[in-house]
Amino acid sequence: MTTPRDLLLVAMGMEASRPVEQGDLSLALAGAEAIDLLDHRAIRLVDDRIVPSHPSATGDRLLDEAVSSLVRQEPYESVDDWLWRRGRGLSSVYRDALVAEGQLTGQRARRMLFRSRKPVPVDSSAHDQAANRWSSHEPVLAALAAAVGIQDSRTADSPSMAEVDDAVATILAAVNGAVIELGATRQQRAIEASAFDNIWRGE
Repeated sequence: MTTPRDLLLVAMGMEASRPVEQGDLSLALAGAEAIDLLDHRAIRLVDDRIVPSHPSATGDRLLDEAVSSLVRQEPYESVDDWLWRRGRGLSSVYRDALVAEGQLTGQRARRMLFRSRKPVPVDSSAHDQAANRWSSHEPVLAALAAAVGIQDSRTADSPSMAEVDDAVATILAAVNGAVIELGATRQQRAIEASAFDNIWRGE
C-alpha cells in the first residue's frame, strides 16, 4: 500500500473533528503522492520545485500515473502548483480505485432521506496496515490526516515533524497552506452567496 491509499482508508474509517471536505482530501492525497515519489526517488525537491528523476515503475498504478504526469521542463513545477493540478478530483480517483479493488465497500447511511451509501474500509491486510500506521502515530500520515481535520484524541494537536526530512516537511507545509487557502475561498464564496440571497429577499 501507499501513503495516499493509507490516508484514504483512515479518512473513510475515522471520525473527523469537522466534516472532511473532498477538496481538502484531494490536496492531501496529492501531497501524499509527492512524498511517496520522494521515497521511490522518482523526484527530488530543489527549493520548492519538483524535479523529476529517471522514471521507473513504483508498483502502484496511481503512483505510476502521478509519475507520468510530472512536469519535466525547467523551471519545473512548484509543490503548490502540483497540489492544485494533480489534486483536482483526486479523492474520487482513489476512492473509485479502492472500491474497484475491494478495499472499500458501500454502506447504507442511516437516517438519511435518500439511500446514499458511504464507502467504508473492509477488513483486509491493506486496512490493517493503514490502521497500524495510524495507531503508531507515524508522523507523515498523522500530519496529512490532521490537515484535513482528522486527529487521534490520544495524540498531540500537532504531529511532530522532528522525524521527517526537509523535503517532506516542505510538502507537508504546502498541503497545510493549500487546505487553508481552499477553506478561505470556500468561506468567501459562502459569504458572497449569503449576501446575494439577502439582496433577493430584500434584507
